[in-house]
Amino acid sequence: MAKQKPTSRAAAQSAALKKSPSPKAVAKSTARQIITAKSTAKSTAKPIKAPPKPAAKRPKQRIAISHHREEDFKADGLRTYAQYRDLGIAAATHGLAQAHVIRLIGPCNPAEVSKLHFHDVEFQMVYVLKGWIKTYLEGQGETLMKAGSAWTQPPRIKHLILDYSDDVELLEVILPAEFKTVELAS
Repeated sequence: MAKQKPTSRAAAQSAALKKSPSPKAVAKSTARQIITAKSTAKSTAKPIKAPPKPAAKRPKQRIAISHHREEDFKADGLRTYAQYRDLGIAAATHGLAQAHVIRLIGPCNPAEVSKLHFHDVEFQMVYVLKGWIKTYLEGQGETLMKAGSAWTQPPRIKHLILDYSDDVELLEVILPAEFKTVELAS
């Protein structure tokens, strides 16, 4: 004898539930669809480039301590009209940076100091410890800096010293420690 179709509404719903997949089966099917979609997306996507290799590892930096001593000011720096006190930063950072106190020897002689130039550096900062200095910076013009003033000089910016007090002292920090200075024709 053939099975009869359910005639009651309850019987019809019961039959429909028996035919629908279980929640586990639905979850498995959905997971398969997601995995298939991801696989398809991966195969059509551009390959991911490996991140760039890190720069060579720098040697470990060490502590640098420098106490003020008059005998540490030397006339063996970039400028003949200045004395420099090395703060030991270049040695401690293996050339990453340098810092020194600069004492400009007065009186200022514009014929000697007012030469347009730039430094081939990544970073340069100057802080006036005492006295004053008048500078020219490309794009900024003439600026008078007094004790407590500070400024940065972007890489390769053209600049020159116009004048300074007889007692001026500057703190200068430069990256890297070794760099070229290029003097320009006026």
